[in-house]
Amino acid sequence: MSKQVTVLELKARMKPRQRLLGMDPGTKTIGLALSDITFTVATPLEIIRRKRFKDDVARLEVLVAEHNIGGFIIGWPVNMDGSEGPRCQSVRAFSDNLGKVFDLPQVLWDERLSTSAVERTLLEADSSRARRKDVIDKMAAAYILQGALHAL
Repeated sequence: MSKQVTVLELKARMKPRQRLLGMDPGTKTIGLALSDITFTVATPLEIIRRKRFKDDVARLEVLVAEHNIGGFIIGWPVNMDGSEGPRCQSVRAFSDNLGKVFDLPQVLWDERLSTSAVERTLLEADSSRARRKDVIDKMAAAYILQGALHAL
């Protein structure tokens, strides 16, 4: 069962001192970012190298407990024209499956251009190609989460 809500409904459902977990789900990795308890700043957290959903969820369960997570912001990869493609179907399935495991509200957040914006920032910072590859997914998750935090 899906637990998708609007960003304002998400905040209303959360308890004091809880944080949001931002996710940039890709085919090979899930970039993760964490909000502070005031919903002001998104910080890159880590990257999960995707294996089986069961393994991915096991790591998420640890993070949800460890960081007092009250909701998820999940990158929604709509096409530039706003239409939904195959990646949206994959993310919706991921979101629906998360909803079966976690009793937490979720927001699907438009992630258009998030990866390219982060890559541009990393290039401006003169990061090496290897360094960019290591951090881009969690930086993209932070970019997505920060957008949702701004909306709050």
